[in-house]
Amino acid sequence: MRKVNLRSVDLNLLVVLEALLEEKQVTKAAERLHMSQPAVSRALQRLRTTFADPLLVRSAEGYDLSVRAGQIIGDLKSLLHSVSQIISETEFSPKTSKQTVKIAGPDLETALYVPDLLAIMRQEAPEMQVELDSRPADYFEMLSRGDIHFAISGVAPQTAEDQFHRAILDMTDTALMMGAHHPLADNPITLDAYLAARHGFISITGKGPAMMDSRLREMGKKRNTVLRLSSFMSVADFCEKTDLIFMLPINLIQKISLGRAVVTCALPPELKADPLPFYLYWHARDHHDGMHRWIKNAILQQAGQHSVYKV
Repeated sequence: MRKVNLRSVDLNLLVVLEALLEEKQVTKAAERLHMSQPAVSRALQRLRTTFADPLLVRSAEGYDLSVRAGQIIGDLKSLLHSVSQIISETEFSPKTSKQTVKIAGPDLETALYVPDLLAIMRQEAPEMQVELDSRPADYFEMLSRGDIHFAISGVAPQTAEDQFHRAILDMTDTALMMGAHHPLADNPITLDAYLAARHGFISITGKGPAMMDSRLREMGKKRNTVLRLSSFMSVADFCEKTDLIFMLPINLIQKISLGRAVVTCALPPELKADPLPFYLYWHARDHHDGMHRWIKNAILQQAGQHSVYKV
């Protein structure tokens, strides 16, 4: 078999070749391709050189295929169809897809948004599955490694931000949560009272100080933190049974305080901050994937993107 250097072959000529072999005439092939007849004639000459074969030969009725052309026409059509499929976007059908979407985030964040996604999938994507990972972790590292498709988080990545896309899910103020028995539960909390109290905080990754501790440090102040948790689920228990205070997003407080002997109080005026955004993050590698786009739109559709939770 003659060895061919593909770098020397103009693959655009294969489209012309398909038209020539099917039409068996330069004029009709040119009309089909919206090319001039001289341009198709020149392409035919180049193809004859490439294949070392006449491809089209004169016959009593005009032109006919050479033996070589007859041998390759089936493979040529399959090849061009395969190339077209490679280049074309893969169509995603939620009704028939059996793919698994992997989502990670803190337990309460995922509890806020993923159940609505499952309700949509039950109707529109009944054979798809969800793997939900709420273990404390660096979710941006998981996205970078390709371990998950989405991360739900109220914090921003510390490195490699250009790898990620995001969409806002909602906005929420922060507030203080404490047991109903707490001495500070019945009155507005001053900055001095806040600093003198005992505090717990949530650290999903287990790295670094809480955002409030960093802010207080900039103010030249420090609070008394005695407990670090990696999950939101036990916060109400600690509030009910101890004198600890937690600063949390309002939307999460609403989720974990139902039926519990806890109260919500505003932060001291000096510590008030802008509403905290909650984001859906995904990696750039998945941005144009059909399944990924469908899941993203389903989550955002149900998220109440413009809601703001206030004290």
